[in-house]
Parts: sequence; structure tokens; C-alpha cells
Amino acid sequence: MPRGGRYFLPDQPLHVIQRGNDRQPVFFAADDYVRYRDWLQEGACRHLCAIHAYVFMTNHMHLLVTPAAADSVPRLMQSLGRRYVRHVNDTYRRTGTLWEGRYRAAPVDSEAYLLACQRYIELNPVRARMVRDPAEYPWSSHAANAGGVADPLVRPHALYLALAGTAEARRQAYRRLFDEALEATLVAELRAATNGGWAIGGERFKAQIAAKLRRRVTPLPPGRPPRSDAKAEQYELL
Repeated sequence: MPRGGRYFLPDQPLHVIQRGNDRQPVFFAADDYVRYRDWLQEGACRHLCAIHAYVFMTNHMHLLVTPAAADSVPRLMQSLGRRYVRHVNDTYRRTGTLWEGRYRAAPVDSEAYLLACQRYIELNPVRARMVRDPAEYPWSSHAANAGGVADPLVRPHALYLALAGTAEARRQAYRRLFDEALEATLVAELRAATNGGWAIGGERFKAQIAAKLRRRVTPLPPGRPPRSDAKAEQYELL
């Protein structure tokens, strides 16, 4: 499956994922998670990115982010990557590549998919069987979104704020969203779209994004002969 190109539109939420090279760990101790979160916050402020949800797993990370400008996310990820790789190499006396290459990013249809994508991100540790409840995992946005724990990295999306009229009522409404599991078809759709760099949403949303970008934002129909020079790995995203 050839990788789709990344594309960015101002004020359009994105699901971003970056993995460790060859699926190797990128976080080794609690201090690594703390530094990464702090530097992500600094970079998000500097490059005008609103982080709505995040999770830092042992060998990869997810973000749900809305950029203010087309170059906001590329600038954020470039500066964060360089700073964090330097920290890891200096701390653990290592050399070589930490990340698998380039991160992946897919635009998310706010109306229909944003909160589902947010839940998908925060449920990563549960799917990985690291915890039974997302509230038990310390390196995600769930404590802020569902529990009201102060987290300067998290900036709630308008759809989250629209869940209820008060902060406590919003948290309760958000927690109720986790009472039911995400549909398997939706999980598969999120994985495939993010892996391929395709738009995540309904047909109308995909058509709108394609028109704005003047490019294809969905995979080719099945059965099309693959390009002989296209080689890509398929990833089963957590």
C-alpha cells in the first residue's frame, strides 16, 4: 500500500501518529514522557497548534491537533523531533534513528468523527492491555478530558465543549461516551485512513477536503493494478 502524502489545512483537525523505528521503544523512563509532554506543549504554543487529545505509548504517540496555519504541524513535529531525539541520544548514549521516518497525519471530519477519534486515541492503552480503564494510564489526555485534571497541553475542541453547559457536566458526558466500545468498523476505518494519510470522515467531507486541496484524499478503488515501483509496509495501528 503506497503511503499517501501529508496535507494540512488551517483550522482542520488532524490525527497524527509517529512510531519508533522498527517499532522500537521511544520512551524509556518517566522523565522521557514528562520532557516530551513539556516540549510538545512549548512547541504547540509556539507554532499555534491546539492539542485536543494525546497518548504516549512505549513505542509510538498519537495526537488530535488543530493547526492555525498550514505549516503549524510540520514546524511543531520537526522542532519536537529534533529536541527529543537529542535528549534520548544524550541520555542513553545511543546513535541512529529514533523515529521510523516521517509521522503520519490524516484530516478528521469534526462533526461526525472528532470525538470518536479522541476516544480512539485515549483507548490505546486499553487496546494494548496495559490498563483496564483509560483513567489508569498516566500519559494521555484522558485525565484532563474525563477527570478534570489540570493539563496545560490540552485545549478542548468546540465539540467537546458543546457536550454540556458546565465543566463537570461535560466531563460526565464525556465519560459516558466510553461506556460503549468503539465499533470495530470505525476502528478499522481510523487505522486505515491514518496509515494511508487519507481523510477520515463521510463522503461529503472527503469531497470538500479534496476540492480544497485539489488532490485525491481517498485510496484508489480495489482492483487497480499496483505500481511496480511502489513498496510500502502495512502497519496495524494500536
